[in-house]
Amino acid sequence: MTIKPKVFELQTDRLLLRPWRSEDFPLFAQMNADPEVMAYYPSVLNNDESNALAHKFSSLLLNQSWGFWAVEHMDRSEFIGFVGLHKPQYHLPVSPCIEIGWRLAKEYWGNGYATEAAFASLYFAFEQLNLAQVYAFTPVANQKSWSVMQRLGMENTQNNFKHPMIPKHHTLAEHLLYKINKQQYHITAKESLFRVSIKNV
Repeated sequence: MTIKPKVFELQTDRLLLRPWRSEDFPLFAQMNADPEVMAYYPSVLNNDESNALAHKFSSLLLNQSWGFWAVEHMDRSEFIGFVGLHKPQYHLPVSPCIEIGWRLAKEYWGNGYATEAAFASLYFAFEQLNLAQVYAFTPVANQKSWSVMQRLGMENTQNNFKHPMIPKHHTLAEHLLYKINKQQYHITAKESLFRVSIKNV
């Protein structure tokens, strides 16, 4: 009998990166239907599309013990979005690779939550998974996203590419590619005030 690995949870001072729960799904659907949240994606998602994506993230997390975690604001006990690590299945200039990504509900923007949760994910990537590097990518126009990448200590590889899942003539097709290696992460970690703990659940 195959025993599935326990899922890792990550905790910072304000946030809990945890497995997905059924009550997260309608809140996630609200996020994915918000044109501002989805401004740098080809379209908003309907309920079925959003639920399918949440099921995918949840299954991957349960099967490999890490992935795109649901993020909870601990003081409010509220789901605020997802942040984490993923192995893209489509071809990228750096395939195979591990990416870091995030998406938060609009009402939680501007508080440093994306940076805090993403730092926890990088901590896990380098200290638990012992990865050599982690990548991130976003449409060129998405300054909020690549600003988070820069705050994490990631560097622009100057290797822009057309995202294979977006029509090549679409205005969002061209993506920036950012990267951070273990040495760069340790420099960021020394200067960071974020505290991270890991446990199995």
